[in-house]
Parts: sequence; C-alpha cells; structure tokens
Amino acid sequence: MSAAADEAYSGKNVLITGGLGFVGSNLAHRLVDAGAHVLLVDSLIDDYGGNLFNIDDIQDRVRVNIADIRDQHGMNYLVRGQDYIFNLAGQVSHIDSMRDPHTDLDINCRAQLSLLEACRVNNPTVKLVYASTTQIYGAPASLPVTELHLRKPIDVNGINTMAGEGYHILYNNIYGLRACAIRMTRTYGPRMLVRHSRQTALGWFVRQALDDEEITIFDGRQVRDYTYIDDAIEAFMLAGASDAANGEVFNLGGAEPVNLIELVDTLVRAAGSGRYRIVPFPEERRRIDIGDFYADYAKIESALGWRPTIALEDGLSRSTAYYRKHRNQYWSRA
Repeated sequence: MSAAADEAYSGKNVLITGGLGFVGSNLAHRLVDAGAHVLLVDSLIDDYGGNLFNIDDIQDRVRVNIADIRDQHGMNYLVRGQDYIFNLAGQVSHIDSMRDPHTDLDINCRAQLSLLEACRVNNPTVKLVYASTTQIYGAPASLPVTELHLRKPIDVNGINTMAGEGYHILYNNIYGLRACAIRMTRTYGPRMLVRHSRQTALGWFVRQALDDEEITIFDGRQVRDYTYIDDAIEAFMLAGASDAANGEVFNLGGAEPVNLIELVDTLVRAAGSGRYRIVPFPEERRRIDIGDFYADYAKIESALGWRPTIALEDGLSRSTAYYRKHRNQYWSRA
C-alpha cells in the first residue's frame, strides 16, 4: 500500500457515492485508516449491493446519508465542501440493464451528468474518480486490451457506463473539473454481493462453493483476469491523489489471466468444498459471451505506479474466509 497516497487524504473531506456497496465500503475502510473524513452516500436499493454490515466495524468513523444520486437537489448540497469524490454509484448488472434499460439510463448516464453539474456549480475544485469498467470494450479484437482498444459494448449497461465515463472526462477537459476514470475488471473479495448471480459470476460461485453446491461452467476455456479488491482500492487511492490522472482513463487487471476451469478449481480448493460441472453454452448466452478477455494495465503502472499484488489463490482464500465468518450477513438478507 502507498503511504504517499494515504497522506493525501489525511484530514480531507471525502464523499463516496455507492458507499455501502462492495467497492465503496472497502474504499471507506482504507480512507478512514488514512485519516479522512468520510461521507457515504447510498440509496440502499434492493439487489444493488448496498449493505450496512459492510461498514459495521467503522460505523462510528464515517457519516452515512441514505440518498439517491438521481436526486439533483440532494447532490447539489452533498458535494459542497468535499475535497474528493469517488463516484461509485451505479446499476452494475448487465442482465438487469437489458430487462430495465430506462433505469440503467437514469442511474448510469443521467445521474452521472447531474452529479458533475452539481460539482461544476457548487464545488469546482473537487477531485473526482469515476468507477468505469472494461466491459465497455465488448469482445476484444486483440489481447491484452489497452485503453486505445475500440469500445463496443454488448449491452445497455456498457453503453450507459461508457457515457458516464465520457461525461467525467469531458468536464475535466472543458470545465477544468479534475476527473479521471478507472476501468475495473472482474473485481472480487470481501463485501461483494453474493445473494444472486446478476452482478458477478464469481461472487455467486463463492457462495455455491461455500454451500458445497455444484457450480455450472459454460465451456470453461474462456480466459479472464481478476482483480482483488485491495488492489483495486489502491488504484482508486492513487488516482485520486495524483493530478497526473486528471483527464485520463486507466485499465485495471489481474496478476495473471486464467481460464474459468482454473478459476473454479482454485476457488474449490480455497473453500474446501464445492464442485463443478462443464456444460455446453446455451445459445442465448453464447450470443453475448465476449470470449477471452484480459486487460493491459501498463498505462496506470507507468503513470501512477500501480500493479496487482494479490495472487488469485490468496485473494480467493481471503474471500472465502470472510464469507464463512459472516455468512448470515450476506446469505440471509431478503
């Protein structure tokens, strides 16, 4: 972990949208340890991943405001006086975006523009870091995928997230509102949503393994990269602390790409339970599968000194240990 990055936040006011979710709550832990004054904004919409237990051990060290980033008047007030904003609020289920495209548009596109307007008018000196995704690239034409790769999303979520990212970079370039974007790739670890499979396949696999159930894998030869949450948080901290990141977009990545069979083999070993079965691709899934995908993170390594440090086996061991200990807080919520 970078001590220099932590020092930049000591005594500073930091707002995290989506602050009770997976990435937001882990970031909050790191920021309070760095001495920041942290405000978490979250709508706690069912099935989006927000969970008050995610901040159970730091609840007396943060402030929480249950609010929706779609509320323009509320955000106009909340952005005032903030030194940093980590903009992590979003609808991240690709399946849900296809079932309900208008809600995805409202949250991942319109609300992002509204937040930037709130900052432009009420707090033009704030630094923003936006949580984007490598999903916006779609099926890769070449590997590893760099930031210059054509962006060709395969679902509504990808299109709206791409627009949200574009607004942040536009406001940096046109209005001088310091902003950058982190394109995350298959991030996993403690505090991720595991109640259903619509947000993250790996989260659902973790639950199935710990329940000693059979995990179904389609084909299994697809190669992907995975970023452990602590590595992702380090990237956000570095990007927020450095003006070298302003106006830039950065890929994250994993230590080493693996195919799905290797992934689930490693998970089952880490959990000490579970098993898997390989089945043919259903035609409706094959149509939207992107095949092999892993990102090139050379740009953020060169600009900010970031690289993944947590190996997959270690990350899955930490994840399964966390959920084994706190199962009731993640399995049983309605």
